[in-house]
Amino acid sequence: MATPPTIRRPAIRRLLGSLLGATAAVSTAAVSTAVVATASAAALASSEPAVAPDLAEPATAAAPVPPAVRTREIVLELGRRQISLVEEGKVLGSWPVAIGDPRTPTPTGRFVVENMVVNPIYQSTSSGRINNAVGPQAPLGDRWIGFKQSGLNQFGIHGTPDAWAWTVTSRAAVSNGCVRMLTPHVRQLFDQVEVGTPVIVKP
Repeated sequence: MATPPTIRRPAIRRLLGSLLGATAAVSTAAVSTAVVATASAAALASSEPAVAPDLAEPATAAAPVPPAVRTREIVLELGRRQISLVEEGKVLGSWPVAIGDPRTPTPTGRFVVENMVVNPIYQSTSSGRINNAVGPQAPLGDRWIGFKQSGLNQFGIHGTPDAWAWTVTSRAAVSNGCVRMLTPHVRQLFDQVEVGTPVIVKP
């Protein structure tokens, strides 16, 4: 039987020291590698912008906004014998008129323009007689803006032949209920309104 070799203590200490040193070196290298890997990952993450997930719904085109509607009104003031075209509270024009005789008054209230005629033909509501004359010197002038139908009677705003122009300039109450205007004035009004335009007749 061979005798085991004798190992002195200094040699054991040196061997243990060598082993511990190698282990420490390996541990240090592993830590350094982990730190470098972490730093590299952090650097990579910081160099690439974060992209948030797109959770928003697809954008839809906004509906077009319709233009504002401006309301024009014909306002007739019987007491002042005056007719005006008004838009959003602003008076666009005012003109003198002749109105219905007290026995055949111009109706009051709210109406709308029902019909518009260039060169209207006059027919008497009492006799039914038709006057075929047309133009500025015809009984109804050359413009008609009707705003109320009552049986055979029609109430409207119309022109006035020169022979009766004085009834308008003096703002007389002499008609059968219609509203008389001077030819230039009724043409101006006619060109700025349409069927459906409100007509307000005040006492």
